[in-house]
Amino acid sequence: MLVGIGPGSVDHMTQRARDAIAESDVVIGYVTYIKLVADLIEGKEIIRKSMTEELDRAVSALEAARQGKKVALISSGDAGVYGMAGPTYEVLFQAGWTPDDAVQVEIIPGASALNSCAALVGAPLTHDFCAISLSDLLTPWPTIARRLDAVALADFVVALYNPKSGRRTRQIVEAQRLFLRHRRADTPVAIVKSGYRRRQNIVFTTLDQMAEADIGMLSTVLIGNSNTFIRHGLMVTPRGYANKYDMADGGTTREGEKAGRSLSTGLLGWLQQVKLEHAEGADVAELARRHRLPQDYIQSVLDEPDELPETEVATEEDAA
Repeated sequence: MLVGIGPGSVDHMTQRARDAIAESDVVIGYVTYIKLVADLIEGKEIIRKSMTEELDRAVSALEAARQGKKVALISSGDAGVYGMAGPTYEVLFQAGWTPDDAVQVEIIPGASALNSCAALVGAPLTHDFCAISLSDLLTPWPTIARRLDAVALADFVVALYNPKSGRRTRQIVEAQRLFLRHRRADTPVAIVKSGYRRRQNIVFTTLDQMAEADIGMLSTVLIGNSNTFIRHGLMVTPRGYANKYDMADGGTTREGEKAGRSLSTGLLGWLQQVKLEHAEGADVAELARRHRLPQDYIQSVLDEPDELPETEVATEEDAA
């Protein structure tokens, strides 16, 4: 059982995670994670591993399971988010394991740092977001840098995992440098250290100041998008209701918009606008620059026949 134990507080573990640990004969994990569940593992066989021994943990889990023992291999947060699920499957496949094997695998989800830290600071993830790890121990830096640059340009809210360690101190500075190419210096940033643990610490800052903050391996850095704001000690990213509704007038629908239908600047409206701008003389290069999209994509849009009017029935989720 690959058990996501959540952010570290027993109160935030799922009932299934608790049950899995209770059912297990053997509990395997990084020494810090073992400490976090110490009150749940009394009397069990414990295998403690260091930070860089992920593959060893997976091998030990498989060996114990082959002996007929029920194993809880624990990860903080969610086992499938920078956790033990991936390395374990790699070890299993290398050993010739298949889903029909006598050793059965269950992944038990838990709240990742992204979710738990967001809950502590407000509602920063209400719109599109992504996670990027700054650890270059297993990922080449150019790959990380390209991802940082792409999401900064695309205006995602971003959660940075593994932002800094005793040896890796420059990665957060380079991430800041890349983000400042595309984002305002005053973009809100929240830094959560040891969320829901004994030494929890939360700092609100801005993009141009974030690298100067106290950041370590137990920190998660949340960088807002162009609409994110901090008010009364809460970081909030608007969902976009103000694009369609007049929030100062009781939520009435804005002129040109329809409840339950795409925005006038949604896909169909945008397609019409691009073709109108092209008809008025804007070439593909100018349209690409204006809309900050690749030229070949703009060209393909112009080459497509006109779309039929939007007629689908809106669901409750679509109405947002």
